[in-house]
Amino acid sequence: MMTCFVPYNLGFEHITREDVINDHTRHLAQTLFGDIDKSQAILVLDGTYINTAKSNNFRYQRRSYSIHKGRSLIKPMVIVTTTGYFVSIQGPYLADHKNNDASILEHIMKTNAEDIKNWLSEDDIFIVDRGFRDALPLLEDLGIQAEMPRFLEKGQKQMSTSDANKSRLVTNIPFVGDYVRIVCALSNKFFPPLSKSHSKEEDEADAAKMLYLSKQVNNLQRLVEDNGLNRRPTQWQPVPECGIENFPTLDEEQLRNLTCGTYQLKLSRSYIQEHIDGDCDIWFHKDNDRLLRVKIQSRHTSSKQYLVCIEFSDCSVDAWYCTCRAGARVVGMCSHIAAIIWYLSKGRHEGGKYGVRDWGEHVLDAADIPPPVDESDSDASSCDSVPEE
Repeated sequence: MMTCFVPYNLGFEHITREDVINDHTRHLAQTLFGDIDKSQAILVLDGTYINTAKSNNFRYQRRSYSIHKGRSLIKPMVIVTTTGYFVSIQGPYLADHKNNDASILEHIMKTNAEDIKNWLSEDDIFIVDRGFRDALPLLEDLGIQAEMPRFLEKGQKQMSTSDANKSRLVTNIPFVGDYVRIVCALSNKFFPPLSKSHSKEEDEADAAKMLYLSKQVNNLQRLVEDNGLNRRPTQWQPVPECGIENFPTLDEEQLRNLTCGTYQLKLSRSYIQEHIDGDCDIWFHKDNDRLLRVKIQSRHTSSKQYLVCIEFSDCSVDAWYCTCRAGARVVGMCSHIAAIIWYLSKGRHEGGKYGVRDWGEHVLDAADIPPPVDESDSDASSCDSVPEE
């Protein structure tokens, strides 16, 4: 397999740059990041992990232990196109602090693995996550354009609308030893692309919409912050279930159009299940019954909750804002906002459970200890009781 099959279906030598551009690049990515006047290859890079057993070679054991993941691992670097076609698998690499994503990319470029420098051309584009930030100067020296989600500035608790929008453009493009190479080569040969558009026109329309939205500001955020709506509970009043009947009903396509994708919608049932089981109050602004506020639990941190504000009309959802890190964006929305909109516009009409099973019912909680019984009270009560005749 490694001699007669993999080299013909995986690696920079098995496919030309022109084939990647013409056959394995989504128009969505080309419109968002490319230049119509240039012929640019767009590649997505991400390091992934494979579990490995502890070794009797202690040096290797230390070098393969990932403090970040808390176990022994090796790291292949996966390089794919924007359709999910595997171009190359580099490595695997060790998993210690010397082998982060940026260091691995520098190693690939400086050793010219698979003659990658000759394959690439100036102004080609790498889509990467924040773990590659230390490799950005090297890519710039090589003339490679890097697209990466934005960082929070020092002292910031939330991204600006502009940074959140630009980060969403990057994350809208999906990221993805010998055994790994064989699996990826088989995938290239026999399976369809992981991410494929229905049509060029649809991709271009989606990209145009996202580029337009990325230049907009979040007016609801301004309204909330300028008027202190997230700090003054007296401006809000709880509304019973019957009070939200005027919220518009939306179908799946309309919801996907709002969220600019499906990832947030996939999490909606889980968010709502926890929300319904706990505190599910919905609050309307006293002076505007088309502006609502909901407090929603973070799925990562038990002690953290976010405030979601949504403005709507009879037939549409017009504006949204959440106090989470990415909650100010208007290119789609964060998962907290998506969950509330999904529930109010669709989920609550379906009734019943939301298909989220609580596996916690089948395990014990060491913190769940019944309160101790005061034996003195028990003895006193037994003395006062009248025996049965």
